[in-house]
Amino acid sequence: MPTQPFLIRPIEARDDAAMATIIRSVMPEFGAIGSGFAINDPEVDWMSRAYNAPRSAFFVVEREGIVEGGGGVAPLEGGDPDTCELRKMYFLPRLRGLGAGAAVMARCLEAARGFAFKRCYLETLGNMDAAMRLYERTGFRRIDGPLGATGHGGCNTFYLRDL
Repeated sequence: MPTQPFLIRPIEARDDAAMATIIRSVMPEFGAIGSGFAINDPEVDWMSRAYNAPRSAFFVVEREGIVEGGGGVAPLEGGDPDTCELRKMYFLPRLRGLGAGAAVMARCLEAARGFAFKRCYLETLGNMDAAMRLYERTGFRRIDGPLGATGHGGCNTFYLRDL
């Protein structure tokens, strides 16, 4: 079996600037700019600290020593304590199509189960077709509206999955 062409590891402080750059370059690709989107969350500049909180984890994808994407889980703000949120999962175009999304998703869901969450929620944009295919392939089901109080009013597509 071939090895993955990338490394997935927990985020470290040295990765903060790279992840902020990735988030700020990928989100506009899909029209996710302005208020109501994660691009404006204060934590974008200090992801390693934000995900060093209880029941939270963030993983980066590295190729040849360069961080090219990542994703994490954390308790759903304003939501049920048994529900986490898949958050800030973004990849540079050159990393897409290599299986990194599925691999990061698996690590995030494994971490969520380890934190004793029972469900995982996420919100996205309806034009993020490849991301939505990944979510549906990994057991997420679309739900009618948002959960919790994420502050991401710009998102228009919502998913939930049992863990």
